[in-house]
Amino acid sequence: MSVTQQQVIEALKRVRSPRGVALPDAGVLSPITANDGKVFFSINVEASEARAWEDTRAQAEAAVRAIPGVAMAMIALTAERKAGAAAPPPRQGGVQPVSAHRPHQHPADSPMSRQAAIPGIAAVIAVASGKGGVGKSTTAINLALGLRDLGLKVGLLDADIYGPSVPRLTGLQEKPKLTDDKKMIPLSRFGLSIMSIGFLVDEDSPMIWRGPMVMSAINQMLRDVAWGTLDVLVVDMPPGTGDAQLTLAQNVPLKGAVIVSTPQDLSLIDARRGLAMFRKVDVPVLGIIENMSYFQCPQCGTRSDIFGHGGARHEAERLGVPFLGEIPLHMDIRSTSDAGNPVVESEPKGPHAAIYRTIAASVRDQLKDAIAAA
Repeated sequence: MSVTQQQVIEALKRVRSPRGVALPDAGVLSPITANDGKVFFSINVEASEARAWEDTRAQAEAAVRAIPGVAMAMIALTAERKAGAAAPPPRQGGVQPVSAHRPHQHPADSPMSRQAAIPGIAAVIAVASGKGGVGKSTTAINLALGLRDLGLKVGLLDADIYGPSVPRLTGLQEKPKLTDDKKMIPLSRFGLSIMSIGFLVDEDSPMIWRGPMVMSAINQMLRDVAWGTLDVLVVDMPPGTGDAQLTLAQNVPLKGAVIVSTPQDLSLIDARRGLAMFRKVDVPVLGIIENMSYFQCPQCGTRSDIFGHGGARHEAERLGVPFLGEIPLHMDIRSTSDAGNPVVESEPKGPHAAIYRTIAASVRDQLKDAIAAA
């Protein structure tokens, strides 16, 4: 059964805003997207009113979910200050930058105090980069497969909202099914439990979402998915150091982050920013990977340092974090990824799969306490 925008509006008429009027008449709704049983929109209010509107947002989500044919509802509360308005003063005891090597107890009014573990998952780790185009998603899926080869139960969450790559990397195009309590069932391939926003929207659909919609989407893909029991959930993050990264760090006790960079100075500058951000929010940095470290000619085997070489290793040493390894720029890695059959799966005895498994072993060893405690 197809759900229409008009059905959503009719359902929302039963929800009253804090101003006492029906929600569609309150002048706060973004355009509503209703497609293939999935409904997305935001409620846009001023920051000073946000707390009063949270109950309304929850009622709106419940009303939409109750519409026959709705499989998923994603409703975000967007709170913005008026132009020229001053930012609210920091609360007493708010989060302060702390050393990455010292545990920090977050005060009750800190955003980090909202962290809650995902039942059944021993360790959640982020694969991140300071900029796009460094091969982060290819690294994330091959790292997940390397962890699988070490005997771990592994999930992969594609949280790159604006450019989800996992559907292409896995060759999966089907839609997730739902449990009786309307949790999404992750798709399965290569022995991994996999979820991506790309499974919920068309590949060519532009994701023109504001920050709160991004945060809401990531939270739903973390908590409204029936992940089952996993040793590690690998999260492929969007590039940069914005809302998505902070949402994950504030809502889930991350056991670590892996930073992907290329040897170029510009990439290393951005990788340094990403590393500093994770340190500020007390997420352990498991290490840096130098992707596209060198070009290896598939015909003659000659090695060329097209983008320079060793920059990520030097940066890791300078910042006091592990250097996890070098991954070459090679046709086999690119072609297997494009074909939806990543190199660790398609060429398990090859040299590139061995590199990813070595990196995975280093990550596993740093997570062993968390996995053992689960």
